Amino acid sequence: QVRLVESGGGSVQSGGSLRLSCVGSGYTYGSYCMGWFRQVPGKEREGVASLDSDNRMQYADSVKGRFTISQGNAKNIVYLQMNNLKPEDTAMYYCAADTLTPSMTAIQALRAHLYNHWGQGTQVTVSS
Repeated sequence: QVRLVESGGGSVQSGGSLRLSCVGSGYTYGSYCMGWFRQVPGKEREGVASLDSDNRMQYADSVKGRFTISQGNAKNIVYLQMNNLKPEDTAMYYCAADTLTPSMTAIQALRAHLYNHWGQGTQVTVSS
């Protein structure tokens, strides 16, 4: 059974930084894609960043230059370094993972419906 566990959320002031972590278990993807998504109540889940087993990364325009997705020394860990946080970054952040498929090309990797495995989420709150 695939399990993803996020951590690292919290409350920070505008301009601050946080690093989210996602630890995965129960899967043996040869080729995979892992992504970070966020959601606020009443809105659709938004893709933030993705990283696949070929080391291709995608970022939403709203976070480019501020957020960085990376992989730990163990391939089942993915991080999201968030710098220069803004109040509009406030959301529940989710980690997702699935087998890398041809449909996950370029910015398509940020589409939530392509992922079948999700973590429980970690809250990020940015105050002005």
